[in-house]
Amino acid sequence: MSLLMILLTIFLPPVAVLIKEGLGLQFLLNVLLTLIGWLPGVVHAFWVNSRGSAIA
Repeated sequence: MSLLMILLTIFLPPVAVLIKEGLGLQFLLNVLLTLIGWLPGVVHAFWVNSRGSAIA
């Protein structure tokens, strides 16, 4: 993960997920988690960004 992606994941979790996964279920789930609380959104964004690439 690049430094820019790490910073986006911390400060703007939905944007980081959008860049990694595109507009889809993971993005909507991250927006919901971020609205519930910042920390769940960040944890989910780190999980999404650390797993394998969805787009080949």
